[in-house]
Amino acid sequence: MESIDNLKRTRKIIHIDMDCFFAAVEMRDNPSLHNGPLAVGGDSSKRGVICAANYEARKYGVHSAMSSYRAKRICPTLVIVPPNIKKYAEESKKIKAIFFRFSHLVEPLSLDEAYIDVSDSHRFKGSATLIAAEIRRLIYKETGLTASAGIAPNKFLAKVASEWNKPNGQYVIIPNMIADFVLNLPVKKIWGVGKVTAEKMSKLGVNSCGDLQKLSLVDLSANFGSFGKQLYSLCRGIDDRMVVASRESKSLSVENTFPQDLKTFEECLEQLSHLFKGFINRFEGKNKEVRDVKTLFIKVKFSDFKSTTVERGFPNQDEEHFRLLLEEGFKRQSLPIRLLGLGVRFKTRSDKKDAQQLALPL
Repeated sequence: MESIDNLKRTRKIIHIDMDCFFAAVEMRDNPSLHNGPLAVGGDSSKRGVICAANYEARKYGVHSAMSSYRAKRICPTLVIVPPNIKKYAEESKKIKAIFFRFSHLVEPLSLDEAYIDVSDSHRFKGSATLIAAEIRRLIYKETGLTASAGIAPNKFLAKVASEWNKPNGQYVIIPNMIADFVLNLPVKKIWGVGKVTAEKMSKLGVNSCGDLQKLSLVDLSANFGSFGKQLYSLCRGIDDRMVVASRESKSLSVENTFPQDLKTFEECLEQLSHLFKGFINRFEGKNKEVRDVKTLFIKVKFSDFKSTTVERGFPNQDEEHFRLLLEEGFKRQSLPIRLLGLGVRFKTRSDKKDAQQLALPL
């Protein structure tokens, strides 16, 4: 456990966010893609989805998670290239290796972003601003890619700051800036506030962190449940979460959106078999540390875009168990199926701790 002195000191957190990472890698490797709107994603004629878009494409409103079909509708000149996750993962490894030159406290969030705690670093006389600039310089020198950075006393503000001067820039929030900085910060920038929560806040007349500060802890808890306590702190720029060097993956899954809807259970079973083979390959590759599986689950998305998930605990990861889950999910609606997914959720440290406590004699 950290000492009280360590908890009281001002931390120096850097959030690095690669600039349109997947698209940037493709543009680097194919210069002909530089001069127009580009996206990485699936085929627009086969229900593909956009994974990433360059800044030229974003000007037209193209963004990740948008259907490739719609992206081509709003930007007819858009070039869509298929994703190459293996290549992006290799670039990500190079970038993360740079982070570790400056601190052992690196918390990756995805292939293209991470938190770095440089509170104890002596590089550049301990200047987090200069360290962030050097990290960005090295990333460009060694990969040809640009990154943006946010520097702040906590994770929440560092992540917000990394968006402030994108692309290829950085922004610093020092302690005496926090109170003024958060006043006009939109509530949608708060970690954990999604579309539904933001709409609920808007109905309460809350659009900025300054507005949110006017609500008491009791009001926030009444309106947002257990999240109210976090909102009370975050809207004031307070975030005590530590940078965690090793993060447990909570699940592993695969899924596929089909060019044509699956209309029968037999068609679903055939696709389930293909998915299961892909899942086992990933599971055996990723599960080298022999993680304990908590539950198996099946995800089904119907032709009306509504989804359902069936989840159960089983003694092993047999295809037959996934078949039983699929059968239950298939019967929940009398509609064709456009997407299937399957996976497992792993037991976390807290799960194991709870189990040990339950096993203790009274």
